Amino acid sequence: MASQRRRPFQRPPLSLRPPSSASENLPISDTRVPIDEVRSSNQVPMDDGSMSSSQTYNEEWQRLRRWAATCVAMYAAYAAILVSVYHRSNYLERSIANEGDYERHALMERLTLMDNEDCYNQLRMGKDAFARLVTILRGTGRLRNNAHSNVEEQVAKFLHIVGHNLRNRTMKFYFKRSSETISRHFHQVLRAIISLDDVFLKQPDGLKCPQEIKDNTKFWPYFKDCIGAIDGSHFRVKVSNDAVQRYRGRKYYPTQNVLAACSFDLKFTYVLPGWEGSASDSRILDNALVRDFDKLIVPQAKTGFLTPYRSTRYHLKEYSVHQPENAREVFNLRHSSLRNAIERAFGVLKKRFPIIASGTEPHYPVDTQSDIILACCILHNYLMGVDPNERLIAEVDRELFSEEAEFESMVLSLAEKCKEGEILREKIAMDMWKDYNRNR
Repeated sequence: MASQRRRPFQRPPLSLRPPSSASENLPISDTRVPIDEVRSSNQVPMDDGSMSSSQTYNEEWQRLRRWAATCVAMYAAYAAILVSVYHRSNYLERSIANEGDYERHALMERLTLMDNEDCYNQLRMGKDAFARLVTILRGTGRLRNNAHSNVEEQVAKFLHIVGHNLRNRTMKFYFKRSSETISRHFHQVLRAIISLDDVFLKQPDGLKCPQEIKDNTKFWPYFKDCIGAIDGSHFRVKVSNDAVQRYRGRKYYPTQNVLAACSFDLKFTYVLPGWEGSASDSRILDNALVRDFDKLIVPQAKTGFLTPYRSTRYHLKEYSVHQPENAREVFNLRHSSLRNAIERAFGVLKKRFPIIASGTEPHYPVDTQSDIILACCILHNYLMGVDPNERLIAEVDRELFSEEAEFESMVLSLAEKCKEGEILREKIAMDMWKDYNRNR
């Protein structure tokens, strides 16, 4: 037999129907054909080659299906691992955030709701004073609650920094916040407090005599026209090497000279920060009287500035041993008692807010440090009205008295040395004179 060309394998259809012509010619009969016979009659005869090709195709098809199923399973497992890692990281972040929120809530509750002494020690004011300050600052519109922190936390962080001279990295540990968040909240609260200068830094109009003068016969009626005391104080600053010489004055480190006036109840009425430490008090005062912004106002009914007598005993301690001997010394003694108010005000200010009193170099540049000094003066006035802290004032008075005592002992020691020097000078001069006459 001649070999026939093998036809390509074609997958048989699922069901075979006889030709339409054959079905039309079949007679209709009620005779039922057995199912087995029908199946045998519908089968298509296939040769050996077609059977092997069909088996090969089925094997390849099954292998492809298994490979696809394996790939799908691997990708599904990989996706499941990614989803689990993602949810795990989110869970850890949420756990850390929840832990930080819990610790912050516990800290704020301990500071502002539980022990008043803790609030004094950490925030430099009592619980009621802190709550009122938060209400005032919230009323300025510059501080608002947000999704992550409230106004109470922001103000507490600022007070904790200025009350202990702390760095942002320390606050980051206590409040579980980033350094950027700590810095942002600090400057927001700083600007909000400075916006209250018109409320808490009011210059007197001179229409009323201070009660501290009226109630003291040593001052009334001699100082009835006095409205306050004025002086300058030096605060350390952080400046570049090029500007160090301009800011170096009385101290060996750079400072800024802050001019301030206060009433006799120790409240500041005028504050002018920012001047270099080398600038004299008289130069700063002249500028304060003529500047267009933040000008020092002297009421028209007042004559000006009342200064003590020169070359006359002045400090209070100098009169503790020797009483005044003339009119000038009596005036200087009582003038010093009144002027002592500005020294006490500066002392309480620095004692309450160590950030401006520390001998170490500040953490902030000079412009920010000037704003901090102004903000601390505003807070000082607020606290002198609602929470003056008499213990702190008494501590400052004791320190000032001790400093005056040390100054007095130094003056007496210097005077004794001067007397000894005068005696030695006279002896040397007489010996020189005798030798001069003998050899002439």
